[in-house]
Amino acid sequence: MHALIVAAHPDPNSLTHSVAAQVAAGVQSGPGNSSELADLAAEGFDPRFNAADLAVHRTQAPPPADVAAEQARIDRADALVLVYPVYWWSMPGLMKGWIDRVFANGWAYDESPDTRLTKKLQRLQVHLVAIAGADMRTYARHGYFGAMKTQIDHGIFDYCGARVLTSELLLDSQIKDPAPLLETARQIGGNLFAAKRRRELADAA
Repeated sequence: MHALIVAAHPDPNSLTHSVAAQVAAGVQSGPGNSSELADLAAEGFDPRFNAADLAVHRTQAPPPADVAAEQARIDRADALVLVYPVYWWSMPGLMKGWIDRVFANGWAYDESPDTRLTKKLQRLQVHLVAIAGADMRTYARHGYFGAMKTQIDHGIFDYCGARVLTSELLLDSQIKDPAPLLETARQIGGNLFAAKRRRELADAA
């Protein structure tokens, strides 16, 4: 089983990248599992939704080469893991722009004025790992976490048919010892394909 882990942070020494590395280590601890890290900042992905992307949305043109390459990465993966810091109670613009451009009409879903919505990513498992500076009390008191789940889990991925199996907030990241957060990240990676592996073993028995 193969996981694509997408990270959005400009500092390669950030907690975000350490968390992504631990998710990858957890994935690869399972027999036969592999992972690929997409470092959007280091790779220079352009998050700006431009005229070429609008033509794709209107089904007037094929996707640009950089978008097609990202879609192919996802097509090769059994699971997609997004690792990102919370900026203003959502994901960074770099990751949102990646979604805006890559999860395009005709690939992630089919929609036109004359047809009903067709969700095309129903095979895809999604795992969201957000690094949060605040505590859960703050997120709960103001409804931030619920708003994030509505916007991202439902608004983006359910619209395409993808299943969000993990939606994790790693809290108090600015003041807490990072070791427990990194251990949680490793556990998330280790559990990514564990249920499927158990089913396969049970079927083979």
